[in-house]
Formats: sequence, structure tokens, C-alpha cells
Amino acid sequence: MSGGWPDRRLLALTGAEHPIVQAPMAGAAGVNLCVAAMKGGALGSLPCGMLSPEEVRAQVAEVRARTSGPVNLNFFCHTMPEAVDDSAWRALLAPYYAEFGVEAGNGGAMRLPFDEAMCAAVEDVRPEVVSFHFGLPAEPLLTRVKASGAVVLGNATTAEEARWLEARGADAVIAQGFEAGGHTGRFLGSDPAAALGLFALLPQVVDAVSVPVIAAGGIADGRGIAAAFALGASGVQIGTAYLACPESAISEAHRTGIATEPTLFTNLLTGGLARGIAGRLTRDLGPVREEAPPYPLAAAALAPIRKAAEARGDYGFGPMWAGQAGPLTRALPAEELTRTLAAEALAAMARLA
Repeated sequence: MSGGWPDRRLLALTGAEHPIVQAPMAGAAGVNLCVAAMKGGALGSLPCGMLSPEEVRAQVAEVRARTSGPVNLNFFCHTMPEAVDDSAWRALLAPYYAEFGVEAGNGGAMRLPFDEAMCAAVEDVRPEVVSFHFGLPAEPLLTRVKASGAVVLGNATTAEEARWLEARGADAVIAQGFEAGGHTGRFLGSDPAAALGLFALLPQVVDAVSVPVIAAGGIADGRGIAAAFALGASGVQIGTAYLACPESAISEAHRTGIATEPTLFTNLLTGGLARGIAGRLTRDLGPVREEAPPYPLAAAALAPIRKAAEARGDYGFGPMWAGQAGPLTRALPAEELTRTLAAEALAAMARLA
């Protein structure tokens, strides 16, 4: 089936059967989803930004034991903020501490940037692909990742970011439209109010760089994949469509909301702008508050409230990330979904040929 893809550059880079990247999605994806997507011919991804190096090694070993094919390890490259006064944020959360009977403790910043220890794990497990969000790691670390044999993917939300990534060694660029679920990967200070949708962003990125471009945001069926290829993409990254698969590790409230609830950008859950389904916190306080400390620190003060709320079955205080294509999702096993997406896309492109 892969013989029908009009642009094979991403296939040549990654070794995947189809030019479909299962999006990493920290907190929602894991070994089961990665393995199933790989069995369907996608580039399977493991979100590593909330794992320890030991957990990364263990998860890669499990994936290798259960299937064959290329795997992508995804990491964050944000700069951790210096000491921040989050007293205004904790004061805003005070009514919830009282309601759930928890102390205003510190849950710790779980989303940590790529570092020496993670780089050593990459060198040990030697994934075929390593992708980065919020830019790229420092040059010495990036050099080691590339020396391990990994193909490097970077995430861009503007043509400027795409050029920056290519100039620093990215082998392919993910063009992330504002339709995408989860954190927007902005890293060069662009105005979030000026964020581009995928149809505007993708051709600009394609024109800006010479490396393959992977389209992300609002793609959940073969029509979207075909449209991305028509605009010059060499592949697609799909997240929300995979959240509906039984292999995703999300709550029932999250799973139900994907197809029925609108999404919005909020900074309440981590401090960084991310698209997801509105929960109680965003409904009570509004989606964006200046009291929230910068990414990823907002999650620390929120952690005890979230834990207590979820013990009661209330998932409105934690991330329920999802993109704008939720109504297009189908609750298929990830292997079947991958093959269905590929077949739909190839059929759509054949009709347009």
C-alpha cells in the first residue's frame, strides 16, 4: 500500500510503512498505544517528558519485545523558570484546597526538559527517531542524539521556527497548527493570538525549509491526510484520533468528551497554553489567568486538588487534551485505525490524481 504515497521522504527517513506519526501525548499515550500503532504501520511514539530515564529504558524494551518497526521517543526542551512567586495562584486555588480537604503542598514539576540523563538513555536504547517539543536541546546533547543514529524531528508553529530547527540540524519539521490538541510548541516568542491554522501554516513551512514536513493539527481521517499531502506535507502526525482508541490511557470522561465537547486553549493546568476539553477549573476561573505561574509550574500547586478530585471521579482539574477534530474520531483499535487512515488517504489521493 505504501507504494501509493506521493512523497516518500519521511518513509525513507523513518523506515515506517506509512507516513503517519502517532503523536506522543504525555499522560495519555504509552506502550500499548505505541505498539498497536506500530503494528498498523505508523511510526509509534512514546512520550518521555514525564518519565524517568529508567522508565524510558523499560518502556522501549517492552515495545521492542512486543513488535518490530521504528519507534519515536519524544522529549520537552523548555527552560525551567527560576524561582517564581506563585502566591497569587495558590490564593486563587484556596477555595478548592478547602473543598477537597487538602494542603496547599507542592506536587513537583513533573514535566522536565531533556538533560544529560535522558540523553544517556537515548544512547542506550537507540530509537530510530527522537522528537522534541519547545525547540531543540543544547548543541552538545543534540550532537549525541544524532550520533546515536536517531532521526531528529522538531516542532514548529511558524515558518521562522521551522527555519531555526532546520538550521540547527532537525531532519524533519512538524508543522503544528492551532487545531492541535495539547501544548502549543511555540519557542521563539510568537504571539499566541496570531497562531496559524494548519492550512495557512503548512504551505509556509513547506516553502521555508528543504527537509520533510509533517503536518499536525485537526487531522483525523483520510481526507485530512490527503489535504496535507496536497499542501506539500511528507507525512502527518495524528493525536486526537488515537485518543479514541481503546489503547489510550485516558479517563472515561476524557474519552466521552473527545467527540462531544468543544476544545479551548488554557494555561491553568500547566502554565503553558494547551488545547483541551474544558473541565470544572476552566469553567470556574476562565481558560487563561495571569495568576498561573509559567510552564510547567502551575501543575505543582494544582496537584493535590487534582488527586483528591479524581479520587471522587471528578476529572475537571487535570488535563483532558484534545484537538479540534474530535467529532471525526472513531473508537477503533489503534492498529485498525492506522490501516484505515492510510487506506482512506490513498483512496482520496487516487480520486484527485
